[in-house]
Amino acid sequence: MSYPSSTPENPSPQGLQITEPNDSVILQRGGEELILAKAVDRFTLQPATSDANTLPQLREQIQPHSIRPVALGQLQEWVVSPSELESAIQAARQSSEVAFASHVYRMQVSDQTWVYLTEQITVQFAPQVSFAVVQSIAAELGLLQTASVEGIPRTFVFEATKAAIANPIKLANQLMRRPEVLAAEPNVVLQSQQTYRPADHLYATQWHLHHTGGFNLNANSHIGAEKAWDITRGSRSVVIAVADDGFDLNHPDFQGKGKLVAPQDLKRRDGLPMPNRDTDNHGTAVAGLAIAEETRSGVVGVAPGCAFMPIQTTGFLDDVSIEQLFKWAVDHGASVISCSWAAASVYAPLTIRQRSAISRAATQGRDGKGCVILFAAGNANRPLKGFIQEKGWPNNVLKGNKNWLSGFAVHPDVITVSASTSLNRKAAYSNWGQDVSVAAPSNNGPPVMSLPNLGRLVNTGPEISPQQPGRGLVTSDRTGRAGYTPEDYVHGFGGTSSACPVVAGVAGLMLSANPDLTAREVKQILQETADKIIDPNPDPQLRLRLGTYDNRGHSQWFGYGKVNAFKAVQAAQRRRKSRRLTRTIRGQSSRSVSIPDNDPNGVVSVIRITQRGFIQDIQIRVDVEHSFLGDITLTLLAPSGEQILLQGRTLGRATHLRETYTLNSTYNLSRLLNQSVSGQWRLKAVDLAPANTGKLNSWELVIGV
Repeated sequence: MSYPSSTPENPSPQGLQITEPNDSVILQRGGEELILAKAVDRFTLQPATSDANTLPQLREQIQPHSIRPVALGQLQEWVVSPSELESAIQAARQSSEVAFASHVYRMQVSDQTWVYLTEQITVQFAPQVSFAVVQSIAAELGLLQTASVEGIPRTFVFEATKAAIANPIKLANQLMRRPEVLAAEPNVVLQSQQTYRPADHLYATQWHLHHTGGFNLNANSHIGAEKAWDITRGSRSVVIAVADDGFDLNHPDFQGKGKLVAPQDLKRRDGLPMPNRDTDNHGTAVAGLAIAEETRSGVVGVAPGCAFMPIQTTGFLDDVSIEQLFKWAVDHGASVISCSWAAASVYAPLTIRQRSAISRAATQGRDGKGCVILFAAGNANRPLKGFIQEKGWPNNVLKGNKNWLSGFAVHPDVITVSASTSLNRKAAYSNWGQDVSVAAPSNNGPPVMSLPNLGRLVNTGPEISPQQPGRGLVTSDRTGRAGYTPEDYVHGFGGTSSACPVVAGVAGLMLSANPDLTAREVKQILQETADKIIDPNPDPQLRLRLGTYDNRGHSQWFGYGKVNAFKAVQAAQRRRKSRRLTRTIRGQSSRSVSIPDNDPNGVVSVIRITQRGFIQDIQIRVDVEHSFLGDITLTLLAPSGEQILLQGRTLGRATHLRETYTLNSTYNLSRLLNQSVSGQWRLKAVDLAPANTGKLNSWELVIGV
C-alpha cells in the first residue's frame, strides 16, 4: 500500500501548522484505510489563546461567510468561497492569534461527513517494544506522550508538538509503516453535515427528494433536496404558476399564509380553478410535487416556501387560450410557469402568436428578467422532432415513417424536462431529442397517469410490456373520495408530468436564493449543474441507445443530465449580485434584560416591524455584557420561524460584545433573503454554563428592502 509522501515541514513559531500538498489523503481508522478529500469551502483554526476577542481582525481580513465552533468548541470552522480557501488558510497560519489551521475533509465513503483534525494521535506498539524505543520514535516525529489507553498494553495518546514533521493523519501513515507499530490513529472529529428534513408524515416515501437506498432505489437517483433546503426552502416572493386541468384548493398542501396568488380559471373566467369533472385530477398531483406546503402531515413539494399560482387551462390549445394563459401569469407576478401538457398530435408546430406569447413571458416577465417556463417532454417514447419508423401502437393507429414535432417542447425559451427513474435510467415512455434540457425523477413505463389534452385523457404512447422497474412518485391528490385514490395522496404518480414540476420547484428555490437571475441564467445553471447519469441499455420499444453524452455534454435521453437541486441552488446563490436597495428599515430594542444563568431557555427580546417589503440586506447589531462571554449563544428568530445562530460559544474570556452580524460575516443570514420584513423579530440570548452572569443591553435590526 502506498501512502501520501511526507516531507519535513517548517511550522511557524506560533504552533503546529497543518499542511496538505495533495487533494486526498488516507485516514487510518479501526484497522481500515479511508480515503479523504479536501472540502473546498471551509477550514478550521484554533485560537492561540482562549480569548477569541482578538480574532475580529482576522475576520475582517478574511470576511468568512460563517464561523461556528466544532469539536466541543476546541476549533472554529470558517466557511469561505472556494476561490478564497487557500489564501484564507494561509492568512490564518500567518496570524499570531492562531495556534494552528487545517483543511477540513470529507470521507469518500460518506461525502456528507466532515472530518476535522486535532493534534492528538493514538499509537499501539507491539508487545516487545521497550518504553525507550517508544520515546525515541515519539521524539523523532515530534510527538509528546500525554496519556496511556487503559486496558490496551503499549498504547499511548500523543500530541503533535511544534516540532512535529507532519500533520497527525500523515504521522499515522508513517507510523503504520514501522514494524514496531500495530496501529496508529489520528484523533479526528467527525460531524455529519446537518440537512433539513421535513416532518410531513409521507416525506419518507418521497424518494425523488432524498433517499439513502431501498427497494428499486439506486444511489443518487434523487435530486438532493435536503441539502438545497439548507440554503432555502423557497420564498413567498417567488411565485410558481402551474397550468393544468384544475386544483383542489381545499387540500391542506395548498394552504398557508400567502400561499395562493392570483388563482384563475381560464375556462369559466373566474378566480376559482377547482376541478369541474371527475377526471380533473392531474393538476392537484402536479402542483403538489412543485409547491406542497410543509404541514407536518402528508407530502412536501420541492419548493414548499414558494407561493402558488393555480391556472386552470381552457382545455384547448388555440392562439387565444395560449395568449391568455401566459399573459395572466406574467401580469400577476409569476416567476416560474410549469406546463405538464402538450398538443394531442404527432406533428404540432406552434403558430406565430403562440411562439410570441411564450417568448414575451420568457423575456419580459419578472420586470424584464423573464419567467422560467418549463414543459414536460411527453410520454410516447418518441423524438421531440424528427422521423421514426412506427411500431407497437394499439390497433396500429400509427404506422410507417412518421415525422414528430412537439412545438411547445422545442421552443428555444423553454426548459424541456424528460423523465429518469429511481434506478437512474431512462423512463421507458419518456420522449427524447436534442431539445431536452434536463431530466428529473419519475416512474417507469408505462406511465401511470396520462397527460390531460383537449379536456380528456388520451393515449400518450404505444404499450410498454412488461412493466419496467422503478418506483412512482408520491404527491397530493384530491381530498375525499375524488381523485386518483380515495385517499388525499396518490402513490405512484408518473410520466413526464411528474418530472416537469419537480424541476419547476428547483427553479423556484434558485430564484429564492438569487432573485436577480434571468430566465436564461436559470436554464443555464440547471444544465451546468445536472448529474450525468448514464443508461447503456436499449429502450424496450425501439431498441435505441441514447443514454450517453456527446461532446457538448448532452444526451438525447437526459438532456444535460438529471437535475441536482443542491448544486443548482448553490450555483444560483454564488451568482448573487450586489442588491439594489430602495430603502432601509430599522428597529431597535434598548431595554436592558438580564440573561438567566445556566438556563437553556435564555431570554428573548422582541422588535416589531410594521413596514412592508422583502429582505435584500440585513444587519443585526448587538450589545452584550457578561463576565464570561464564552458561555453565551445568540440566535435570531425571524417572523417566518427561521432560526439563525448569530453567535456560538467562541468568545472565551471576553466580557463585552459589540458586534454587527452581516451577510458577509454570518452566511446563514442569507436564508432570510426575499422573506417578508413584517412581523415580530426576536433575539434569544442563552447562558449555557453556571457561575458567570450578564445582560443583553440592546440590539438593532437594519434591513434593506
